[in-house]
Amino acid sequence: MKSTEKLLFEHIVNAQKVVSQHIIETPVVYSKVLSKVVGEQIFLKLENQQITGSFKIRGAINAISNLRPEQKKAGVVALSTGNHGRGLAFAAKLMKIKCIICMSELVPQNKIDGIKALGAEVRLIGTNQDEAQVEADRLSIEKGMTYISPFDNVDVIAGQGTIGLEIYRKIPEVNFAFVPLSGGGLICGVAKALKGLNPNIKVIGVSMDRGAAMYESQKAGKPIFVKEEESLADALTGGIGLDNRHTFDLTKELVDDIVLVSEKEIAQGIHHAYWNESQIVEGAGAITIASLLHKRFKTTGSSIALMCGRNINIDKHFSLISAKY
Repeated sequence: MKSTEKLLFEHIVNAQKVVSQHIIETPVVYSKVLSKVVGEQIFLKLENQQITGSFKIRGAINAISNLRPEQKKAGVVALSTGNHGRGLAFAAKLMKIKCIICMSELVPQNKIDGIKALGAEVRLIGTNQDEAQVEADRLSIEKGMTYISPFDNVDVIAGQGTIGLEIYRKIPEVNFAFVPLSGGGLICGVAKALKGLNPNIKVIGVSMDRGAAMYESQKAGKPIFVKEEESLADALTGGIGLDNRHTFDLTKELVDDIVLVSEKEIAQGIHHAYWNESQIVEGAGAITIASLLHKRFKTTGSSIALMCGRNINIDKHFSLISAKY
C-alpha cells in the first residue's frame, strides 16, 4: 500500500487478515464500578493485555508486511516514545529484518529495555521527539531504511483499526468509544472501523492537558508545534508533524470530540484500573478511565473505554497505586 493512499475501511479488513495471525484478540469486559459512576453501561477493551503490552504491535505488523522485498532488506527505522518502537521491534524480529528505533532521552528506561530485548537498536537523541526525528530521517535518507511513522502511515492506521473490528464483534450496540489520542493513528483507525460498521457511534478522543498536540492543532485548524512536556501519559507526548499527511484530516473527519484530563486524574485512572479492574496500565492506558471517572463527557447509552497499554515503570506504578485519593 502506498503511504499517500487514502484510508479505506477495506484496508482495515485486509489488515485484520495479517495482524490476527500474530497477536491475541484482547478481551472486552464490563466494568461494574465505572458503570455505577457514570450511570450507564461501561465496557473496557483490554489492549494492555496485548503481547508487547500495547496496541502498537498491530500497526507495526501490518506496515512491515506491506513492505517490498528491497525495503525489507534495507530494514526499518522509527521515532518512538516507547510502544511503537517495541511493536516495530517485535514485528521486525518476526520477519527477520533490521530495525533501529530513535528516541528522546525523556523516554522511560523500562521502554528502552523492552525494545532492546527484542533485538532492535535504540538511539537516544536529544530531549524531545523533534531531535530524535532528525536522526530517524538521516538514517532513512543515508542508509535507505524505510521510515515507519508511529501514526501518520496508512498501513499503521489500518493495523490499529483492527481493534475497532474486534470491539464491534463483541458489542455492536455500543454508543460511545473513548480512545486515547496522541498522533492520531489509533483513534483514526478505530473510528474508521467502528463508523464503517455503525455510522451512529460517537468517538471521543482523550488526551492529557499538557502538550496535547492533536488537540491544539485541531483548535488551530492546522498542524502546529506544541511544546512537549513530561506527563504520566508519556506514550501520548510529542507532536503530530507540521507536514502531517493523514491523521490531522482523519481526526477532523472521524472524531466527534476531544477531552483532556489532568495529571492527578491520570494517576487516579491508574489507581482505579488496578484496584477496581485488576489491570496494570500505564498513563496512556488509564487516560480513558480518567475521563469517565471525572465525567469529562456526558454519555447516553453504553460506552467502551480503550486501555491501550501497560508498559509502566513498576516502581512508579507501585507508588501510584499505593497513594490515597
